[in-house]
Amino acid sequence: MKALDNFYQSQQEPMKSCLLALSAIILQQDKNITAEWKYGGPFFYYKGKMFCYLWVHKKYLQPYIGVVEGKHIDHPDLLSEKRSRIKIMLFNPDEDLPIKTIETILQQALNLYRTGVIKIK
Repeated sequence: MKALDNFYQSQQEPMKSCLLALSAIILQQDKNITAEWKYGGPFFYYKGKMFCYLWVHKKYLQPYIGVVEGKHIDHPDLLSEKRSRIKIMLFNPDEDLPIKTIETILQQALNLYRTGVIKIK
């Protein structure tokens, strides 16, 4: 089993289902998004450039999407905590995911790459 698959399979429910659903939502946003195992977790790239990642918050024990260029996005559901570049969106794995909000944030992030704000190789 690949490390990426093992990450999801090793999670307990409902965390496992939540992370798998988040992965599917991310991958559906653009055909140029790929999933890879990087820095010990699932990382998503847009045309070879770091885009976002999934992780579980150590303090809140909630899954989250980390948006690599989140500093360029102003959205009330994104938290910067003490990060200078990345912003995160936390999720309660026992509740329905706010799919429209997730898609809005991910599309805003993708537009940074598409419009050249973030340079792609």
